[in-house]
Amino acid sequence: MNKNLAEEEIIRLAKDNSPRLLSKFKVSYPDFFEKLATIQPKLQNSELIFCIYLKLNLTTKEIATYTFVTPKAIQNRKNRIRKKLNIASSVDIYKWFDEM
Repeated sequence: MNKNLAEEEIIRLAKDNSPRLLSKFKVSYPDFFEKLATIQPKLQNSELIFCIYLKLNLTTKEIATYTFVTPKAIQNRKNRIRKKLNIASSVDIYKWFDEM
């Protein structure tokens, strides 16, 4: 499967809040989870999925819509992920994930 098709499928799975998102992303981007694990080996699956949303550059509002929670809840999750991964508040979280 070419990279664009894989990416499109991952975005579709994210929008559908699909339980297959995590496994599909792991197959397509194994390095991503290895890097996350070196920073914080104890991330839960729900946190890994949230990291995928951030890696896909989805806005707070988009993530809230796809996961059926409020934008405020997404902001809180971003803050918790920042703490767990030691991302300074001065750092753009999307840029951080993009450069990973």
